[in-house]
Amino acid sequence: MYKQIILVRNDLKLGKGKIAAQASHASLESYLLTSRKTPSIAENWLSEGQKKVVLKVESREELLKVFQEVKSYFPAVLIKDAAHTQLKEPDFTCVGVGPIKEFEIDKFTKRYKLL
Repeated sequence: MYKQIILVRNDLKLGKGKIAAQASHASLESYLLTSRKTPSIAENWLSEGQKKVVLKVESREELLKVFQEVKSYFPAVLIKDAAHTQLKEPDFTCVGVGPIKEFEIDKFTKRYKLL
């Protein structure tokens, strides 16, 4: 089974709508990257129901660390907010990973809690 992971920074204290928008950016960009790199995985994920899991990280450093860890193994994207609404300065908000096989990504993300 395949799934996509979205990691969201919890320290920014974003509103629910902003979190939803940033997670949506991460999901779509990660899916598009996966569909270019490994179309068969993207197709399988779509046919299985598009499982997504949203997890939280507690800092910018933690978000960047997990992005660096996973990007050499899996399709991964780093999302930066433009700071037009809630943030005072542009900053990284989310990482999207996959879709990929569950057992592969769980090795990297099992330590994070659900948002």
